[in-house]
Amino acid sequence: MPGLLRGIARTAVIAGTATSVSNRVSRRQAGRWARQEEQQEPAAQEEPADREPGSGGGGGVGMDEKLAQLRQLGELKSQGVLSEEEFDQQKSRILNS
Repeated sequence: MPGLLRGIARTAVIAGTATSVSNRVSRRQAGRWARQEEQQEPAAQEEPADREPGSGGGGGVGMDEKLAQLRQLGELKSQGVLSEEEFDQQKSRILNS
């Protein structure tokens, strides 16, 4: 019986540590994304004066960036860093930007 309790206690400690680390990583990543979004917003709002509105210049680069972000997001989800809900939120943010 003591061996069983020791195994249960060890499992609880490991699970608690993993949850704590995962939550910390998720908060840190969310903070990075928020800072990155803040930095990109002013640049996205400014349109060059020599370009006509709606000319669509540079559209391919934006799509490549979105695909790279989505790949990175998928990797974080597969590693268990992001929950399904966090993944869906960030995915919709990327696709709607």
